[in-house]
Amino acid sequence: MTKKDEMTEEELNARHAEKMKKKKAARDKIIATKTIEKGLVIVHTGKGKGKSTAAFGLVFRSIGHGHKIGIVQFVKGKWETGERTVLERFPELVSHHTMGEGFTWETQDRQRDITAARQAWEKAKELIMDDEHKLVLLDELNIVLRYDYIDVEEVVEFLKQKPHDKHVVITGRNAKEPLIEFADLVTEMTMIKHPFRSGVKAQIGIEF
Repeated sequence: MTKKDEMTEEELNARHAEKMKKKKAARDKIIATKTIEKGLVIVHTGKGKGKSTAAFGLVFRSIGHGHKIGIVQFVKGKWETGERTVLERFPELVSHHTMGEGFTWETQDRQRDITAARQAWEKAKELIMDDEHKLVLLDELNIVLRYDYIDVEEVVEFLKQKPHDKHVVITGRNAKEPLIEFADLVTEMTMIKHPFRSGVKAQIGIEF
């Protein structure tokens, strides 16, 4: 038997409490050093599912605090999503712009895609620079950056000028290195398993 096996439940509880007490003290010390408050540039990228899902989670969290939100969807303009249905219930807090015309392989028209991307980017810049919206979501911006419909350096240079307290969330796989380098928070979604590979189609309430 190990020493742990010989300990009573009361002793185990006391040992656990002491360990957690030390951990809390260490965490409190670290947190006390974090004093900066500013608007963040947040990037959700990677091949795994959940990039837009996580971003909309931030949107709903901000709405819960009464913040005004701006959303520009660069690709999924044709999709009727559950998020859109919910957000329509908060017209006083949400400015939602679905500017894309679908994925690039659906339009099969590069110039048309570039035009749509530029229009969406102009709307995004307007929302980012105003003094009304607390958070702006640029959904699937990484897709149009990947195809060079918009220059990533142009995006980064513009974001350097954003209001100090404005949060900007950018989603889409294959985020480019200049954006990753500039962002405050970057999360890469890693796919381990996906039902699509087993023949399961996109389903209401899960994918859209």
